[in-house]
Amino acid sequence: MSEAVQPLAEEELKPEKRARELPEENAVRVRNVIKKYELGTVTVEALRGINLEIRRGEYISIVGPSGSGKSTLFNMIGGLDKPTEGRVYIDEVDIAQLDAYELAWLRCRKIGYIFQSFNLISVMTALENVTLPMIFAGKTADESIQKGIEILTIVGLGDRIQHKPLELSGGQQQRVAIARALANDPAIVLADEPTGNLDTKTGLEIINLLKTLNAKNGVTIITATHDTKMLDVSDRIFHLVDGKIDKIERRDEIKLQVGMLDGEEVG
Repeated sequence: MSEAVQPLAEEELKPEKRARELPEENAVRVRNVIKKYELGTVTVEALRGINLEIRRGEYISIVGPSGSGKSTLFNMIGGLDKPTEGRVYIDEVDIAQLDAYELAWLRCRKIGYIFQSFNLISVMTALENVTLPMIFAGKTADESIQKGIEILTIVGLGDRIQHKPLELSGGQQQRVAIARALANDPAIVLADEPTGNLDTKTGLEIINLLKTLNAKNGVTIITATHDTKMLDVSDRIFHLVDGKIDKIERRDEIKLQVGMLDGEEVG
Protein backbone atom coordinates (compact mmCIF):
# COMPACT_ATOMS: atom_id res chain seq x y z
CA MET A 1 0.00 0.00 0.00
CA SER A 2 1.25 3.47 -0.81
CA GLU A 3 2.48 5.68 1.99
CA ALA A 4 1.23 9.22 2.55
CA VAL A 5 3.00 11.68 0.31
CA GLN A 6 5.67 13.61 2.18
CA PRO A 7 5.19 17.37 1.73
CA LEU A 8 8.01 19.31 0.18
CA ALA A 9 10.20 21.08 2.70
CA GLU A 10 9.73 24.85 2.90
CA GLU A 11 13.17 25.31 1.33
CA GLU A 12 12.09 23.23 -1.68
CA LEU A 13 9.04 25.44 -2.22
CA LYS A 14 11.14 28.58 -2.72
CA PRO A 15 11.09 29.81 -6.35
CA GLU A 16 14.84 29.55 -6.80
CA LYS A 17 14.78 25.95 -5.57
CA ARG A 18 11.83 24.92 -7.74
CA ALA A 19 13.44 25.63 -11.09
CA ARG A 20 13.32 22.43 -13.13
CA GLU A 21 13.34 21.28 -16.70
CA LEU A 22 9.82 20.80 -18.00
CA PRO A 23 8.93 18.78 -21.09
CA GLU A 24 8.60 20.79 -24.27
CA GLU A 25 5.18 19.29 -25.02
CA ASN A 26 2.10 21.33 -24.24
CA ALA A 27 -0.57 19.86 -22.00
CA VAL A 28 -2.96 22.64 -23.04
CA ARG A 29 -3.11 25.03 -25.97
CA VAL A 30 -5.83 27.66 -26.30
CA ARG A 31 -6.05 29.48 -29.61
CA ASN A 32 -8.13 32.63 -30.23
CA VAL A 33 -10.93 31.44 -27.96
CA ILE A 34 -14.03 33.60 -27.83
CA LYS A 35 -17.07 32.70 -25.76
CA LYS A 36 -20.36 34.57 -26.12
CA TYR A 37 -23.58 34.08 -24.21
CA GLU A 38 -26.95 35.29 -25.43
CA LEU A 39 -28.99 36.71 -22.53
CA GLY A 40 -32.25 37.74 -24.09
CA THR A 41 -31.43 40.56 -26.47
CA VAL A 42 -28.01 41.09 -24.89
CA THR A 43 -24.78 39.36 -26.00
CA VAL A 44 -22.19 38.89 -23.27
CA GLU A 45 -18.64 38.19 -24.43
CA ALA A 46 -17.09 36.27 -21.53
CA LEU A 47 -13.81 35.46 -23.34
CA ARG A 48 -12.37 37.79 -25.94
CA GLY A 49 -9.65 36.01 -27.85
CA ILE A 50 -7.68 33.95 -25.34
CA ASN A 51 -4.30 32.53 -26.38
CA LEU A 52 -2.16 30.51 -23.99
CA GLU A 53 0.07 27.48 -23.75
CA ILE A 54 0.69 25.36 -20.65
CA ARG A 55 3.49 22.80 -20.65
CA ARG A 56 3.29 19.35 -19.13
CA GLY A 57 4.12 19.43 -15.43
CA GLU A 58 3.59 23.16 -14.96
CA TYR A 59 1.82 24.62 -11.95
CA ILE A 60 -0.28 27.52 -13.22
CA SER A 61 -2.43 30.01 -11.34
CA ILE A 62 -5.09 32.10 -13.09
CA VAL A 63 -6.08 35.27 -11.25
CA GLY A 64 -8.54 38.02 -11.99
CA PRO A 65 -11.50 39.90 -10.52
CA SER A 66 -14.97 38.43 -10.35
CA GLY A 67 -16.47 38.37 -13.84
CA SER A 68 -13.09 38.35 -15.58
CA GLY A 69 -13.80 34.99 -17.26
CA LYS A 70 -11.86 32.57 -15.03
CA SER A 71 -14.69 30.06 -14.65
CA THR A 72 -15.54 30.26 -18.35
CA LEU A 73 -11.91 29.59 -19.28
CA PHE A 74 -11.86 26.65 -16.87
CA ASN A 75 -14.97 25.25 -18.54
CA MET A 76 -13.29 25.53 -21.95
CA ILE A 77 -10.09 23.78 -20.82
CA GLY A 78 -12.04 21.13 -18.93
CA GLY A 79 -14.27 20.31 -21.89
CA LEU A 80 -17.37 21.30 -19.92
CA ASP A 81 -18.32 23.89 -22.54
CA LYS A 82 -17.31 24.72 -26.11
CA PRO A 83 -15.99 28.04 -27.39
CA THR A 84 -18.04 30.17 -29.74
CA GLU A 85 -14.88 30.64 -31.78
CA GLY A 86 -11.35 29.31 -31.51
CA ARG A 87 -9.79 26.02 -30.47
CA VAL A 88 -8.80 24.24 -27.26
CA TYR A 89 -6.22 21.45 -27.50
CA ILE A 90 -5.60 18.88 -24.76
CA ASP A 91 -2.49 16.81 -25.52
CA GLU A 92 -2.71 18.31 -29.04
CA VAL A 93 -6.26 16.99 -29.55
CA ASP A 94 -8.82 19.59 -30.64
CA ILE A 95 -11.56 18.80 -28.15
CA ALA A 96 -14.20 20.65 -30.18
CA GLN A 97 -13.93 17.87 -32.77
CA LEU A 98 -14.71 15.10 -30.28
CA ASP A 99 -18.13 13.49 -30.18
CA ALA A 100 -20.03 13.10 -26.90
CA TYR A 101 -18.51 9.69 -26.11
CA GLU A 102 -14.94 10.82 -26.87
CA LEU A 103 -15.38 14.00 -24.83
CA ALA A 104 -16.72 12.01 -21.87
CA TRP A 105 -13.71 9.67 -22.17
CA LEU A 106 -11.31 12.64 -22.14
CA ARG A 107 -12.97 14.27 -19.13
CA CYS A 108 -12.98 10.99 -17.23
CA ARG A 109 -9.39 9.95 -17.89
CA LYS A 110 -7.35 13.01 -18.82
CA ILE A 111 -8.68 15.70 -16.50
CA GLY A 112 -9.27 15.80 -12.74
CA TYR A 113 -11.51 18.46 -11.21
CA ILE A 114 -11.25 20.02 -7.74
CA PHE A 115 -13.98 22.44 -6.69
CA GLN A 116 -14.10 25.12 -3.99
CA SER A 117 -17.25 23.57 -2.52
CA PHE A 118 -15.73 20.04 -2.66
CA ASN A 119 -18.80 18.60 -4.51
CA LEU A 120 -18.62 15.30 -2.65
CA ILE A 121 -21.63 12.98 -2.56
CA SER A 122 -22.84 13.27 1.03
CA VAL A 123 -24.33 9.76 1.34
CA MET A 124 -21.12 8.10 0.16
CA THR A 125 -17.98 7.41 2.17
CA ALA A 126 -14.64 8.94 1.26
CA LEU A 127 -13.66 5.68 -0.42
CA GLU A 128 -16.91 5.50 -2.39
CA ASN A 129 -16.49 9.11 -3.57
CA VAL A 130 -12.99 8.31 -4.81
CA THR A 131 -13.83 5.00 -6.47
CA LEU A 132 -16.86 6.34 -8.38
CA PRO A 133 -14.80 7.88 -11.26
CA MET A 134 -12.87 4.62 -11.58
CA ILE A 135 -16.09 2.61 -11.90
CA PHE A 136 -17.22 5.02 -14.63
CA ALA A 137 -13.85 4.46 -16.35
CA GLY A 138 -14.45 0.70 -16.45
CA LYS A 139 -12.30 -0.55 -13.59
CA THR A 140 -13.60 -3.47 -11.56
CA ALA A 141 -14.87 -2.92 -8.02
CA ASP A 142 -11.83 -4.67 -6.54
CA GLU A 143 -9.39 -2.61 -8.60
CA SER A 144 -11.19 0.60 -7.70
CA ILE A 145 -11.27 -0.15 -3.98
CA GLN A 146 -7.57 -1.05 -3.86
CA LYS A 147 -6.53 2.05 -5.75
CA GLY A 148 -8.96 4.26 -3.81
CA ILE A 149 -7.40 3.17 -0.52
CA GLU A 150 -3.93 3.84 -1.92
CA ILE A 151 -4.83 7.35 -3.11
CA LEU A 152 -6.58 8.26 0.14
CA THR A 153 -3.50 7.06 2.00
CA ILE A 154 -1.31 9.23 -0.23
CA VAL A 155 -3.34 12.34 0.68
CA GLY A 156 -3.19 11.47 4.36
CA LEU A 157 -6.65 9.95 4.87
CA GLY A 158 -5.86 6.26 5.10
CA ASP A 159 -7.65 6.13 8.47
CA ARG A 160 -10.75 7.98 7.23
CA ILE A 161 -11.78 5.93 4.22
CA GLN A 162 -15.15 4.90 5.67
CA HIS A 163 -16.10 8.38 6.88
CA LYS A 164 -18.78 10.34 5.05
CA PRO A 165 -18.21 14.01 4.14
CA LEU A 166 -20.15 15.41 7.13
CA GLU A 167 -17.89 13.37 9.42
CA LEU A 168 -14.80 15.08 7.99
CA SER A 169 -13.34 18.55 8.44
CA GLY A 170 -13.22 20.99 5.54
CA GLY A 171 -9.57 20.23 4.92
CA GLN A 172 -10.21 16.50 4.98
CA GLN A 173 -13.10 16.90 2.53
CA GLN A 174 -10.81 18.81 0.18
CA ARG A 175 -8.25 15.99 0.46
CA VAL A 176 -10.99 13.54 -0.57
CA ALA A 177 -11.76 15.83 -3.52
CA ILE A 178 -8.08 15.82 -4.49
CA ALA A 179 -7.96 12.02 -4.21
CA ARG A 180 -11.06 11.78 -6.41
CA ALA A 181 -9.45 14.09 -8.97
CA LEU A 182 -6.41 11.77 -9.09
CA ALA A 183 -8.46 8.57 -9.33
CA ASN A 184 -7.88 7.95 -13.05
CA ASP A 185 -4.29 9.29 -13.20
CA PRO A 186 -5.18 12.50 -15.07
CA ALA A 187 -2.59 14.46 -16.99
CA ILE A 188 -4.22 17.72 -15.87
CA VAL A 189 -5.88 18.77 -12.62
CA LEU A 190 -8.17 21.82 -12.70
CA ALA A 191 -8.57 23.34 -9.23
CA ASP A 192 -11.16 26.11 -8.86
CA GLU A 193 -10.42 28.13 -5.70
CA PRO A 194 -9.40 24.93 -3.84
CA THR A 195 -8.54 26.85 -0.64
CA GLY A 196 -11.46 29.28 -0.78
CA ASN A 197 -13.48 27.58 1.98
CA LEU A 198 -10.55 26.67 4.20
CA ASP A 199 -8.78 28.42 7.07
CA THR A 200 -5.25 29.68 6.51
CA LYS A 201 -3.42 26.72 8.09
CA THR A 202 -5.52 24.09 6.30
CA GLY A 203 -5.31 26.01 3.04
CA LEU A 204 -1.53 25.97 3.26
CA GLU A 205 -1.58 22.20 3.80
CA ILE A 206 -3.70 21.75 0.66
CA ILE A 207 -1.40 24.03 -1.36
CA ASN A 208 1.63 22.07 -0.19
CA LEU A 209 -0.09 18.79 -1.07
CA LEU A 210 -0.96 19.97 -4.60
CA LYS A 211 2.55 21.29 -5.18
CA THR A 212 4.10 18.06 -3.90
CA LEU A 213 1.92 15.97 -6.22
CA ASN A 214 2.85 18.31 -9.07
CA ALA A 215 6.58 18.14 -8.37
CA LYS A 216 6.78 14.39 -7.66
CA ASN A 217 4.15 13.00 -10.05
CA GLY A 218 4.45 15.52 -12.89
CA VAL A 219 0.72 16.31 -12.87
CA THR A 220 -0.09 19.62 -14.59
CA ILE A 221 -1.96 21.81 -12.08
CA ILE A 222 -4.12 24.71 -13.26
CA THR A 223 -5.78 26.74 -10.51
CA ALA A 224 -8.10 29.71 -10.35
CA THR A 225 -7.28 31.48 -7.13
CA HIS A 226 -7.04 34.67 -5.11
CA ASP A 227 -4.82 32.97 -2.52
CA THR A 228 -1.39 34.59 -2.48
CA LYS A 229 0.12 31.48 -0.91
CA MET A 230 -0.96 29.48 -3.95
CA LEU A 231 0.56 32.06 -6.28
CA ASP A 232 3.81 31.64 -4.35
CA VAL A 233 4.20 27.99 -5.43
CA SER A 234 3.14 28.56 -9.05
CA ASP A 235 5.54 28.39 -11.98
CA ARG A 236 3.59 31.04 -13.88
CA ILE A 237 0.66 33.35 -13.12
CA PHE A 238 -1.90 34.34 -15.77
CA HIS A 239 -3.75 37.60 -15.12
CA LEU A 240 -7.22 37.61 -16.68
CA VAL A 241 -9.07 40.93 -17.12
CA ASP A 242 -12.35 41.44 -19.00
CA GLY A 243 -12.07 38.13 -20.81
CA LYS A 244 -8.48 38.68 -21.99
CA ILE A 245 -5.04 37.66 -20.78
CA ASP A 246 -3.65 40.92 -19.43
CA LYS A 247 -0.19 39.58 -18.60
CA ILE A 248 1.70 36.38 -17.79
CA GLU A 249 4.40 36.39 -15.13
CA ARG A 250 6.90 33.85 -13.88
CA ARG A 251 6.96 33.41 -10.13
CA ASP A 252 10.52 34.69 -9.90
CA GLU A 253 9.49 37.92 -11.63
CA ILE A 254 7.13 39.15 -8.92
CA LYS A 255 7.43 39.99 -5.26
CA LEU A 256 4.68 38.53 -3.11
CA GLN A 257 3.76 39.17 0.50
CA VAL A 258 1.04 37.39 2.44
CA GLY A 259 -2.22 39.12 1.58
CA MET A 260 -0.51 41.24 -1.10
CA LEU A 261 -0.01 40.98 -4.85
CA ASP A 262 2.19 43.47 -6.68
CA GLY A 263 1.88 45.80 -3.71
CA GLU A 264 -1.92 45.72 -3.67
CA GLU A 265 -4.17 43.91 -1.25
CA VAL A 266 -5.76 40.77 -2.56
CA GLY A 267 -9.47 40.49 -1.73
